[in-house]
Amino acid sequence: MTLLITIFAAIASTIFWYANDKRDTYKLGTLSLIFWGASLMWFVDFIAEYAELKADYFVQSFADILNDSLLGLAVVALGLIVWIIILLIKDPKGVIKNKLTK
Repeated sequence: MTLLITIFAAIASTIFWYANDKRDTYKLGTLSLIFWGASLMWFVDFIAEYAELKADYFVQSFADILNDSLLGLAVVALGLIVWIIILLIKDPKGVIKNKLTK
């Protein structure tokens, strides 16, 4: 579930980045890279666990699925927090700079 959630977040952020006329204003490319990096990390984790457990990997309890889902949502939330921090530091529209200089 963690892999699926991060892949959906990566696809959605990539679509928003591609559809936006001002692609660099809100650093949507950075957000997309954050989610694609997380997806790659979870894919490697999937391959390693599948190599260890084989078919038993797909037989999970409800608690395991719930834990994986919560972890996936936490990863997406952390990615959004990092993106917001980057956005605040870069301040593409100069809002924070204007507030601090007044």
